Amino acid sequence: MKETAKTDQYDFFAFLSRMRYISRWGLMRNTIPENIQEHSLDVAIIAHALVMIRNTYYGGNLDPSRAAMYGIFHDASEIFTGDMPTPVKHFNKNFKRSFHQLEDKARKKLLAMLPPELAKEYEPLFFFDDQEEYVRLVKAADKIAALTKCIEEGKSGNLEFRRAETEHLEHLSASKLPEVIYFLEKLLPGYRLSLDELKLG
Repeated sequence: MKETAKTDQYDFFAFLSRMRYISRWGLMRNTIPENIQEHSLDVAIIAHALVMIRNTYYGGNLDPSRAAMYGIFHDASEIFTGDMPTPVKHFNKNFKRSFHQLEDKARKKLLAMLPPELAKEYEPLFFFDDQEEYVRLVKAADKIAALTKCIEEGKSGNLEFRRAETEHLEHLSASKLPEVIYFLEKLLPGYRLSLDELKLG
């Protein structure tokens, strides 16, 4: 009897697809639930926009596509860790450090689900802490995405996100990144409008 040749199996993308099952804002009542897959797309779009704004108006020369890719994968470790509420994550320095180590292990576990050659190519998208300018932009995009979520909940009449909205807006308004201030002044107001109020050209 002829043996069937064993084929290698790599579950990286199957695991990534499960980002849609990891809910955000676990301690808060949501009118519209949000998962980390949706959030990651928002972060990628906004990070791309921030680089485009920097390059267009403030003499930047970063790669917007690279920023977007960092945004796509920035929360991938939460497939294993779940979305840790910010107050818990920042409970104390030791816990925060331990949680970051856990996130790194989760990222490595995901990369191990790829053929070694591909894992080597994907690794820089998961570990980019040495890319300081991109880190700052992705963190800002993450905060803006969270702020837009707060605005959306407020428009739905949910008061649960009022304080989070105020805190995110105050934090972002103090940013030293001019592209962030540009976004807040010129692009964020549209998120507060209804469909009928939006300008369609």
